[in-house]
Amino acid sequence: MWLEKLCAGVICGLAELLTGARAIWRDNKPLARQRIYFGNHTSHGDFVLIWSALPSTLRARTRPVAGADYWDKPGLRGFLIKRVFRGVLIDRTHGDKQHDPLLVMKQALAGGDSLILFPEGTRNMGEGLLRFRAGIYHLAENFPEVELVPVWLENLGRAMPKGSLIPLPLLCTLTFGPVLKFQPGETREAFLDRLRSALLQLAPPHQ
Repeated sequence: MWLEKLCAGVICGLAELLTGARAIWRDNKPLARQRIYFGNHTSHGDFVLIWSALPSTLRARTRPVAGADYWDKPGLRGFLIKRVFRGVLIDRTHGDKQHDPLLVMKQALAGGDSLILFPEGTRNMGEGLLRFRAGIYHLAENFPEVELVPVWLENLGRAMPKGSLIPLPLLCTLTFGPVLKFQPGETREAFLDRLRSALLQLAPPHQ
């Protein structure tokens, strides 16, 4: 465990040093409650920045959802996602229609962990937000007591453009918005629109 804790400290320090990341909590606080943090997706470093912005006590129970095809590799990448981040790995290449990609996320929530995920489902190279996928709706429907926290990441897509291994010197900001909850009887479309609107409200005016 000492190695994992050391790596976590190094990652948090590097995230702040390389991106100048600044966390803003708007009508919210980093409390020890079970949550799904959902954000806009612009780079492979998105979840690292959100995870690093949380206090260490929350990081210990907060797991990023990540694609197994990218992260589940031998060596450092696999060590980090499995041992340091304790990531929930999703098989995005599975062709079996009976395969439930949400199962591992449901298991993590049932175990009391919080999640970091990106409802767009893929990296967004443009402005604004892509249409949200339905996975977060099904998670919230099954775990209505879990708090939903929007997180807008500003400048990380520019600081870490596609293919970049080292961030460019741009200051990044994370804005954590007010807590949302699943409303009984809410349709999937209304729920996803509400979450998408809440996330967009955190974006700077030029977005």
